[in-house]
Amino acid sequence: MLKKCFVGMLASLLLFVTACSGTDHTGEGGSTDAGTEPGGQVELRMMWWGDQKRADITNEALKVFQDKHPNIKIVGEFSPSSGYFDKLNTQLASGTAPDIFFLGGNVVDYAKKDVLLNLDPYVGSELKLDGMDATMVEYGRLDGKLQHISAGANARGIVINKALFEKAGIPLPEQDWDWEEFAAISKELSDKLGDGVYGTYNFTVDGMDIFLKQRGKQLYDMENGKLGFAKEDIQEWFEYWEQASKAGGVVTPELQVSNPHDDTSKSLLITGKAAMSLLPSNQLAAFQSLTEDPLILHPVPRGPKGTGVVFESSQGLSGYANTKHPKEVATLMDFWINDPEAAKILGNDRGVPVTETNRNLLQEEAGPVEEIVYNYTSLVSEATKTEPFDVSYNPPGFAEFSKLAQTTTQEIGFGRKNVEQAVADFYNGTVRIFESNQ
Repeated sequence: MLKKCFVGMLASLLLFVTACSGTDHTGEGGSTDAGTEPGGQVELRMMWWGDQKRADITNEALKVFQDKHPNIKIVGEFSPSSGYFDKLNTQLASGTAPDIFFLGGNVVDYAKKDVLLNLDPYVGSELKLDGMDATMVEYGRLDGKLQHISAGANARGIVINKALFEKAGIPLPEQDWDWEEFAAISKELSDKLGDGVYGTYNFTVDGMDIFLKQRGKQLYDMENGKLGFAKEDIQEWFEYWEQASKAGGVVTPELQVSNPHDDTSKSLLITGKAAMSLLPSNQLAAFQSLTEDPLILHPVPRGPKGTGVVFESSQGLSGYANTKHPKEVATLMDFWINDPEAAKILGNDRGVPVTETNRNLLQEEAGPVEEIVYNYTSLVSEATKTEPFDVSYNPPGFAEFSKLAQTTTQEIGFGRKNVEQAVADFYNGTVRIFESNQ
């Protein structure tokens, strides 16, 4: 369907990435295989995606880790998100994958390929999870084995441009608003602001799992290994957005394509042309840094069973099933989630820390934007104690599914298909994608 120095050490102890490159960065001799170097030092390769800022703070944290564990040498690799998984898949296919690598909501696909390390033997020794939120631990347990450790957590919410609400003379919505109120407010914003300004982005795709959870369904039923919804469950959601769009409260299909909601360089939230959208909490700082208009996070409109929002993993760490050094992999994971020095360096770049101790540590030094994020994620975390929802997993073949969902939304928006036909084709296509990725 969201801030962010430190102990140095001898440069000869660590080879780390200083520029974004598709080239592997390896240890002495150019070997791409993790091994044990002279003197008993173990070498681990670690791979992640992101921009240069993420690379810099990741490498800074890895320097601290190596200072505390001089017997472990880390070789870092990173690439932009656009090419990351192609690179990882190639390495997995050739048996040259890193010892430890980052995955997102597609972790299910990799668990099904049996390429992830079972971490259960190391829990309680090398890997301590006592301070980690239970839902985050649960997220990494796939096919009965712990195969993934969340590196950051977030919660999706409605990002609101307060300046546009003030300009329109509309008060901020109540926290317990519903979807009918959301549509009405979106239209009122568009009507009062005029001149190509819209109440909300269309988030049919990103909000689909939330809508389903609000009605006791979900995209993917992990426990039973099947889709968590039927065609009729999803049709109401597509109809809702078609009606809201026709009423004039939603960004037009043309602008949605040319100004994607998740592209900070083009987002209409930044340019003051859209007042609301759905946003993961860890992305708020990036959006706020590009506009002087104050942005806040607000609870998602409620459905019959509540908000449907969970405190969820943004991305996390998995080990390669064939690593020669599983204990060291687990040790690095433990450092990533528990070490306070690491938490201060990494900040909220990958989401808020998954342990309460480190969240409290960062919140003590939080700036205004970070404070909004912490307050919102705490609100969600507390709400799920009385309105619990299943952990969200992307269905197998999620990249294909997501593309199909976007195409369906555009077909409706541009009038190429009516909602009933588009949803029927979408559901049938989803079933085919799901079955072909089992």
